[in-house]
Amino acid sequence: MTPVCPFVKAARPDEMNSKKPGENLNKHQTETEIKTKKDTSDSATASPKCPFGFDSQKKDANDSAAASPKCPFGYDSQKKDSNDSAIASPKCPLGYDSQSFKIGPLSCLVCHALLFESSKCVPCSHVYCKACISRFKDCPLCGADIEKVEADSNLQSMVDRFIEGHARIKRSHVGTDKEEVVGENKPVIYEDVSLERGAFLVQQAMRAFRAQNVESAKSRLTLCAEDIRDQLERMGNTSELCSQLGAVLGMLGDCCRALGDAGSAVSYFEESVEFLLKLPKDDLEITHTLSVSLNKIGDLKYYDGDLQAARNYYFRSLNVRRDAVKHHSNVPSQILDVAVSLAKVADVDRSVGNEDVAIGGFQEAIKMLESLTLNSEDSSLEQRRLSVLGFLNNQLAEKQPETTL
Repeated sequence: MTPVCPFVKAARPDEMNSKKPGENLNKHQTETEIKTKKDTSDSATASPKCPFGFDSQKKDANDSAAASPKCPFGYDSQKKDSNDSAIASPKCPLGYDSQSFKIGPLSCLVCHALLFESSKCVPCSHVYCKACISRFKDCPLCGADIEKVEADSNLQSMVDRFIEGHARIKRSHVGTDKEEVVGENKPVIYEDVSLERGAFLVQQAMRAFRAQNVESAKSRLTLCAEDIRDQLERMGNTSELCSQLGAVLGMLGDCCRALGDAGSAVSYFEESVEFLLKLPKDDLEITHTLSVSLNKIGDLKYYDGDLQAARNYYFRSLNVRRDAVKHHSNVPSQILDVAVSLAKVADVDRSVGNEDVAIGGFQEAIKMLESLTLNSEDSSLEQRRLSVLGFLNNQLAEKQPETTL
């Protein structure tokens, strides 16, 4: 059976729901013949059509009453005078509007995020992100052998225009009659979930990052960070914006670290710390993000051989977590975080020759974890507690007692 490309015709949701059970091949053939005849008779007088194959005059039999989507670039076979523009404005043929945004054919079937560096497989013509398809010898969709991969600049340009146009405009909720204003801080609906532009970009970045498409993730996060910086210039250093930018910068640091760019990673983590330090310390999520960023800088310094700098960042993270425990002593995850920071500081102390100080740190962390009681529903925390406890006990066992003759 010859595989059929799913992008040949993007079905609308109303088409999917309007199909009746029992439709057979004969009906499909009849509809095909009718469509062919109509196309032939109209060829001489056909008005401009959407370059992607979507024609607002083509309707299914059961769909005659429904409004057909129109091309956003002005290709509309039912286009009326400019006086009617306020009544029926052009709509995107792929379903991108102010009510529901569906990524559809603009997404990669491997990472499930918006296409980045769109690349077409030859000969099957299925399109994926460049980084995603580079890991395959056969097309993930149809199984055809990939002879070569070509850049699809036209499709990528469309994806970029979608992000710049549709996603940048924050539109009102469904059911509101107010005029849409570009740049106004209103939520936009993505797949029936209310997401603002920043949250949407972060969502796409996380999907790409999990699929190891790090360049795609970095691109989306960079755009998100630019948006937040623009808002900071207009609104000042509000707690919400500083928190958002601190988190996004931390994720950008993760991207750079995954790409092997330690210098840029440290810069992003340090900037993340700068914004998070402006926030109140009573928010557990902010405290955790701050301490994690400090630890990640310490890790990069440690691997670079700068042990003193590593210990400084580890110790700062430890202090942040100790302060959090003072305000939230009944939160098990905070106690686990303190134990982890104690282990990091002690490990550096051992590496620089401060063995007695290191042993003291290991023992303090062990005592905290052994006295920590967890509920039955905290199974994931219990696994983490046992893992950290095992590491600490192994560190103490490595110290061989001195013997005298």
